[in-house]
Amino acid sequence: MCSFTFFDGLLCLVAVVVLLAGLVKLYLCHAGTEIIVPQVESRSRLAVDEQTEDSLTISTVIEFVNDGKQCATIMDALVRPQLPYEQYDGLETRGHAELVTAPREDDYFEAYIIQKKGYKGGLDKASIKCQVKLIARKGMSLKEAVSHMPDFNFQLIWLETGRTPCHYRQVRIEVPAAEVAALAGTKLAED
Repeated sequence: MCSFTFFDGLLCLVAVVVLLAGLVKLYLCHAGTEIIVPQVESRSRLAVDEQTEDSLTISTVIEFVNDGKQCATIMDALVRPQLPYEQYDGLETRGHAELVTAPREDDYFEAYIIQKKGYKGGLDKASIKCQVKLIARKGMSLKEAVSHMPDFNFQLIWLETGRTPCHYRQVRIEVPAAEVAALAGTKLAED
């Protein structure tokens, strides 16, 4: 005679749960995830968006593609210039990120869905415009301030999600001082 105890039932339940978890994991591995790839190497050249006597706004456009098997969402993006006053205090820097297809005057980033690679009927890429505004300080004109500036970087930081939980990623873009000086219509000083 066979007897079925509480312990046997519990072992059976655990075995079923482990089997189901394994099957779900196998399905998710097969279904894939999103893979957002910034095309930094093919970004646009720096361009002037606006120039005044004491400020210069420059920008570049970076395209993002989704090489994954699932759609992805870029939920937020921001530009963080890295030119602290300890390095050079002649310019104040401000960053801004926006979708090329949805320009905004505020600092809100409109979330964007990038379809999976090869998706028919939807876009599988997004273009983000990264702007850095340089503002002359200490009573200098823009050209004077730019002529003494060093090379600097900015980070494009974005929040992405899809099948994976949301997480931040970033890329660093180098901004040569000589290129900024040429855009501002001046030359670098021999400091």
